[in-house]
Amino acid sequence: MSDGARTGLVVLVPEAEAAVADLRLDLDPHARLGVDAHVTVLYPFVPAAEVDAALTARLDALFGAVAAFDFVLSRTGWFGDDVLWLAPEPDAPFRELTGRAVGAFPGQVPYGGRFDEVVPHLTIGHDASPERLRAAAATTEPRLPVSARARAVTLLSEGADGRWAPVATFALADP
Repeated sequence: MSDGARTGLVVLVPEAEAAVADLRLDLDPHARLGVDAHVTVLYPFVPAAEVDAALTARLDALFGAVAAFDFVLSRTGWFGDDVLWLAPEPDAPFRELTGRAVGAFPGQVPYGGRFDEVVPHLTIGHDASPERLRAAAATTEPRLPVSARARAVTLLSEGADGRWAPVATFALADP
């Protein structure tokens, strides 16, 4: 990992891959860089150079105190006309994970502070033409709902080649 490499905390959603993997590969550049379907907990997180055993132990304790939970991806949503996403329902457990992460690491601001509200979501595509995104929404909707379970939070890190990979996984508690 290079000193300037970025990291992020996410809940991977493998259950969604059958519904959106093809669309994400076409419409979400992060998917082509190794980022699987996910709901972001906190991005950006600490620089990769700061990831060490002490940090991962803190994250393990932080997320290990939260119970695993079920959720459903049952509808598409939009940020403006240029980001198509799936809404996790309920979204409160994702908001709790983000709140815990920000509370434990107050120097880390979700999305660099670019948005007034953090809305839990699974991105299908962004920065593509509105026509392509609308077509993706039409393709996705018959594939819904997707039932899923959040079992862990994963720390992803960007490599020197720009690709992302998991570096640690923090299990949520068994309820």
